[in-house]
Amino acid sequence: MRTYKILILGASYGSLLATKLLLAGHTVKMICLPAEAELFNAEGAIVRMPVKGREGLVEISSRTLPGKLSAGGPESADPTDYDLIVLAMQEPQYRSAGVRELLDRVAKSRVPCMSIMNMPPLPYLKRIPGLDASACRDCYTEASVWDSFDPKTLTLCSPDPQAFRPPEEKVNVLQVRLPTNFKSARFESDAHTAILRQLESDIDAVRFDAGDGKKIELPVKLKVHDSVFVPLAKWAMLIAGNYRCVQKDAMRPIKDAVHSDIAASRAVYEWVVRLCVSLGASEKDMVPFDKYANAALSLGSPSSAARALAAGAPNIERVDRLVKTIAAQKGMQLDVVDQTVALVDGWLEKNRKKA
Repeated sequence: MRTYKILILGASYGSLLATKLLLAGHTVKMICLPAEAELFNAEGAIVRMPVKGREGLVEISSRTLPGKLSAGGPESADPTDYDLIVLAMQEPQYRSAGVRELLDRVAKSRVPCMSIMNMPPLPYLKRIPGLDASACRDCYTEASVWDSFDPKTLTLCSPDPQAFRPPEEKVNVLQVRLPTNFKSARFESDAHTAILRQLESDIDAVRFDAGDGKKIELPVKLKVHDSVFVPLAKWAMLIAGNYRCVQKDAMRPIKDAVHSDIAASRAVYEWVVRLCVSLGASEKDMVPFDKYANAALSLGSPSSAARALAAGAPNIERVDRLVKTIAAQKGMQLDVVDQTVALVDGWLEKNRKKA
């Protein structure tokens, strides 16, 4: 079996994909903050996840896995040393000093690059037929950081699994709340796509010894799709749930955003699905509303975007604004989406004044 060297920018959510790759025997380097890197290098990554048919959470420590994990700062990585690069930071973080320069080196290396951000990188939008990506630049914290990329070497993976760092634990611990799959679109090139398909089958084949002698199948797989639209299925979930956690004076859990008025949530969700279909997606690329609404029942806290706003963040990923902007290109508009964008704008304005 060929083993790959994979560079992951971002260690919070990135450590979930990293652990799946290490289970399959691949080598991973994560780019993160100095205190995080020190801890990952000393103690490894620890991921806890629910597994069907088992009580409690299964704990996976990277130190016991066949793959090799290391971590460092942005200056410690040469992108040309890697077979695949994964973007697992929040979109506003790519303009920070050090990360910005690394991203530019990644772009110019032409090493295939898979993003697992909610916010699709700007060059990915150029892979969507008939969409004017240049009209979307002001939806990004700093659009210029994406200018060196060739859309051919970039793909998007929907970050569907829900995971968080438990506040009482060290930063190398990640807990999975919703163990769904990573869904990636293929690359334009067959050779680049072949890397993803190999990783997909390697992750699929893993059986983990949970300590009781039983080899178990773990959830959270990588699924590779031919359609560039599959990762956009997340947009409907984000607009109906995550961004509607944002209220004028407080934040509400995703569960409440979806279920306090289920008819309104369904209407928003289906409007976003129609937008994706108008861009060229097929209905089967999308996730049915009822399946999403059922999953949302387990999401008892506000979304990461809402929590970041409440904590005073001056910038967050603006998928809400992006969807509104792309919809306008298609002559589509929805009051609820306009209201959501206005609420998020209001919080950001307040946070920037304080900052």
